[in-house]
Amino acid sequence: MDSKKIEILMKTVELGSFTRASEVVGYTQSGLTHLMDSLEKEIGFNVLERDHNGIKLTEKGRELVPAMREFLFASDNLEKKIQEISQNKSEEEVVRIAAYASVAMHWVPEIFYRYKRICPDVGVDLRMVDNAIEPFELLNSGQADLIFASKQDIDYCNWTPLYNETMYAILPEDYPLKDHNVFPVTEFAGKEFLMPYGKFDLDVYKILDPKEIKMNVKSFMVDDETVIRMVEKGLGVTMMAELMIKGRTKNVLAIPVSPYATRELGMATHIKRKDTIIILKLKKCILQYISEINPQEAS
Repeated sequence: MDSKKIEILMKTVELGSFTRASEVVGYTQSGLTHLMDSLEKEIGFNVLERDHNGIKLTEKGRELVPAMREFLFASDNLEKKIQEISQNKSEEEVVRIAAYASVAMHWVPEIFYRYKRICPDVGVDLRMVDNAIEPFELLNSGQADLIFASKQDIDYCNWTPLYNETMYAILPEDYPLKDHNVFPVTEFAGKEFLMPYGKFDLDVYKILDPKEIKMNVKSFMVDDETVIRMVEKGLGVTMMAELMIKGRTKNVLAIPVSPYATRELGMATHIKRKDTIIILKLKKCILQYISEINPQEAS
């Protein structure tokens, strides 16, 4: 039931006249009459008596007065609490980040640890994604303030390169290698190729398409770890980036591809949004971390 209607009802009874009440509450007299008729229909019985002396509550209406006052009091408290929470939420600074699972696992915990030491009052909201394009979509829709992703042909980003990940062929342990140091990408031709899902095939095809290599592609809606374990069981081969396979190469071969290939990992903010102080501090923290793990490639 609408608390506003109850409030207007009480004011109307207090003034004893639709005419006077309409002037106070900002309704026309006919509009106010319609509103009270609607309220009585919701209640299920008449609460107002109308005669030449004005209006007053019916006996049933008078019985409702204590409950209506209690309802208005509770409604007012609810509104105040909502405003209080909303104001507190808006005052709290939060950085919203979207990152690939591999980056979230291997980089983000240390970056967050360092960032919280310099910005202890800033909240951090991390969204881990398993789709190569999703971070950019979240950034463009305003659901993320900063993203970690591999470089794509997208024009609304302030892109900062961070790290060039080596690309590896992932092979069964008994794969007959001609060279244990490199794996020619041409050898993927005709093989059962387990394609990483979630648009990460974009990174794979950037390397293989120029060579016009045709594989027997098998796509599965599973995570990186599961694809690697499928390779272990001899169900095919695949190609993945360095952080995707880190700590997961037990019982498989991980050989850098030839010609040597990488995918560029970076961070991005939206080109139409000016970086806030807290975002600038986060970027500085990220760049410092990258300079320590890979000084040659840090920006």
